[in-house]
Amino acid sequence: MKKITVNTSRVYEVFIGGRLLSHAGELLAAAVPVQKALVVSDDIVYPLYGKKLESSLSAAGFSCRNFVFPNGEAHKRLSVIEEILEYLAKEHFCRSDVVVALGGGVCGDMAGFAAAIFCRGIRYIQVPTTLLAAVDSSVGGKTAVDLSCGKNLCGAFHQPALVLCDTDTLSTLAPQNTADGLAEMLKYGVICDADLFEKVKNYKNEDMEALIARCVEIKRDVVAEDEFDRGTRQLLNLGHTVGHAIEAASGFKITHGQGVAAGMAIVARGAEALGLCTPGTAKQIEDALDACGLPQNCDFDADTLATLTLSDKKADGDFIHLIIPRRIGKCEIVRTKQDDVRRLIARGL
Repeated sequence: MKKITVNTSRVYEVFIGGRLLSHAGELLAAAVPVQKALVVSDDIVYPLYGKKLESSLSAAGFSCRNFVFPNGEAHKRLSVIEEILEYLAKEHFCRSDVVVALGGGVCGDMAGFAAAIFCRGIRYIQVPTTLLAAVDSSVGGKTAVDLSCGKNLCGAFHQPALVLCDTDTLSTLAPQNTADGLAEMLKYGVICDADLFEKVKNYKNEDMEALIARCVEIKRDVVAEDEFDRGTRQLLNLGHTVGHAIEAASGFKITHGQGVAAGMAIVARGAEALGLCTPGTAKQIEDALDACGLPQNCDFDADTLATLTLSDKKADGDFIHLIIPRRIGKCEIVRTKQDDVRRLIARGL
């Protein structure tokens, strides 16, 4: 088992290893006082792991409740947040209690956002069960829901009290879910770690714990430097501006990992065509995505994608803070005019 400390406005531990669900109660009790715990999960994950988690929490003295909502990005909405809040109120939860997010990125965002705004903020912990959530969304305190105009436009920064990544849960993932996580892991490599990039490209299942830990270390360092996403943390959005547009254009039939993968490739090809990055960088990214079973393009045109980037959280008036790969292991934040964003996307397609 690996333990990583995250130093933000709330200091917390990230545990990575097998059999952590069985020890969740004792680890949570060591982090927060024993009170009521609401397990928030979806209708795919909860039947797999919900009772096991609740059994561990109950054994440690927590009084458990659960709230289960339908799986999928389509349910990452304010209407479901309202249901969670009403349930917390009905069950008389208060600021000494805790919310436990059991699931992937959607569940973590939903549970975290509900915890951020209930009673002006109660504690929550992340128990990611997807590779993507383990390496990315479970760490760093970003919580949000989608609006009709775009992804994650309604949210709050709210750091968890604890993150438990039980690598045993990754064994039930479909190949596409694993590939989605690999997309985010490749992203970390492109941003600042060429060695990690190569390891993910050629990953073996037995190396996964170490690879997850390295990704979490990178995110820990970036978040500690810029917790509220005003500067350096925006580097973590490599591939996301175009990726979110691809997701939205597909009606969210394209997964987040697939969108980020295609977004990285499109931006890299566009940047290389415009002389903004080292020649051959785009091909390196394409080859790695191919090795991980991820897409390198999409069926949408530049006008559609560029228009959708107008609703991106990284928009700054008529500019987008676009993340440009200079080479593998080095990216920069480039304040880019909307017309130039469209031009780069067109070249990248």
